Amino acid sequence: MDKFTHLIKLSVGTDSVESLSAWQDSGAAQTADGLPCHVTRMWPKREAEILAGGSIYWVFQGLVQCRQPILRLDRVTGSDGIERCAIVLQPGLIRVAPAPRRPFQGWRYLAPSDAPPDLSKTRQREQELPPELAGALAEIGVL
Repeated sequence: MDKFTHLIKLSVGTDSVESLSAWQDSGAAQTADGLPCHVTRMWPKREAEILAGGSIYWVFQGLVQCRQPILRLDRVTGSDGIERCAIVLQPGLIRVAPAPRRPFQGWRYLAPSDAPPDLSKTRQREQELPPELAGALAEIGVL
């Protein structure tokens, strides 16, 4: 049995790895200490497992395409007075082998055995394929 778990999340408002990176670099999605974060309404019940080595896997246009290691979970209060969870992330996105994923709401837990593998160092620098092509290649097992 795995001692850690990951999260998986649709990247809403961005449509590519590059646009998520730009959003995180803009400062709008950063903590007071300058780290990228994603704020969500729900606090993960499996916090200890996530913090034991988990990442958040980002889905764009129906494909898991990258991940970011999770550093910590911070409590934040929104302008509406409601307490939320800020998932604080390691800067930089790590590309993974594209894997199809159906739409879903919020975030979900992702077992390490179900997570797509990281791309090799040389493939990390390759230009991103169009989503339709990457999806078709992933479906037939080429990517």
